[in-house]
Amino acid sequence: MVTPYRIVLADDHAMFRQGIKNILETVEGLEVVGEASDGLMLLELLRQGTPDLVILDISMPHLRGLEATREIKMISADVKVLILTMHKDKDYVYSALSAGAEGYLLKEDADTELFAAIEKIRDNGCYISPLLSGEFAFDLVQASHKGEMSSLSDPLTTREREILKLIAEGISNKEIADLLFISSRTVENHRANIMRKLNIKQTANLVKYALNKGYILSTK
Repeated sequence: MVTPYRIVLADDHAMFRQGIKNILETVEGLEVVGEASDGLMLLELLRQGTPDLVILDISMPHLRGLEATREIKMISADVKVLILTMHKDKDYVYSALSAGAEGYLLKEDADTELFAAIEKIRDNGCYISPLLSGEFAFDLVQASHKGEMSSLSDPLTTREREILKLIAEGISNKEIADLLFISSRTVENHRANIMRKLNIKQTANLVKYALNKGYILSTK
């Protein structure tokens, strides 16, 4: 028996959630295991049990989708996130990917692209809605010509870069927690998320990355 791919839906429109659920449940192997109408409800669901994928909107009450994405990654770096939204502004795409989302799908593309997005993310890929991907790729080319590629290609958030810098300087998780007034568990979650985003398995390679990005200076 195939283990189902467990999905949680988060959108403040109940009818839209139901429509997506109906679509998903037509495919064997996909299972909707929870629904939330706002960001805080979503986080409470995830504390009770983590799914494989969360599909959520950017515009939600109490806790917006981008903030919720960051919190999801704090709860578990293994939970993947697909943003499903009406927002076409490319700044939202950059922000979503920086927050840790693995995909960005426009609602108007959902009827034809939802399964493609899920499969790409399930295979550890990154998915961007076809209506945006051309413009997104153009922006990356333009940025590389202007020497701005590092800011677009670096998937880490400001806090993750801050923590990476401290890790690369040899500071322990507990010391980082004390410096930033956060818990050691939060530091550990950030560290796991950094390594996942960068596809890095060893601390030594984190240090190399930090050096290459100029976060720390070489002592040589």
